[in-house]
Amino acid sequence: MHQSQNRPTHRARPRRWRSYSVTGIAGLTLLVSQCAPATQCAPPPASAPALSPALQQVVDLTNQHRAAAGLPSLSVDQRLVNAAQAHSNDMAAHNTMSHTGSDGSDPGQRITAAGYRWRAWAENVAAGYPDAPSVDQGWWNSPGHHDNMMSTAITQIGVGLAYSATGVPYWTQDYGRPG
Repeated sequence: MHQSQNRPTHRARPRRWRSYSVTGIAGLTLLVSQCAPATQCAPPPASAPALSPALQQVVDLTNQHRAAAGLPSLSVDQRLVNAAQAHSNDMAAHNTMSHTGSDGSDPGQRITAAGYRWRAWAENVAAGYPDAPSVDQGWWNSPGHHDNMMSTAITQIGVGLAYSATGVPYWTQDYGRPG
């Protein structure tokens, strides 16, 4: 399932909900204003975190898609990594793929709780894909996830991967633009 909602700071738009029938993959985009004025928002960290090879490959593949379309690369933000990893851990622990955490949290709440002050965010989740190229292809071939990957509203990324007790991989991409 892919859900989308946009709220520019100057006027609100009605919610738009889209559903896609894609097995093992879900994406969510929500653009809202949190910080005003922007000078009150925390700046992004100075250095990029080290990721596992699989997670770095997801970032690299996402940035390859963006480069092919003439879009800037996304930088890795540790707070988004922390939010994505925590959500992957939660999904794996409960054997469920959802944008809603087991505590009822939504992606914006989890990203905020990780200390990220955002102007925009988006999330892709997936389950069952064995490696970075296959999950990337799954997201790329899904219109809503493709839109998240190619969004000009986001500038940063964090990725998480966790395995359930039965070995099912749960992936999360959290995207953001600092506020």
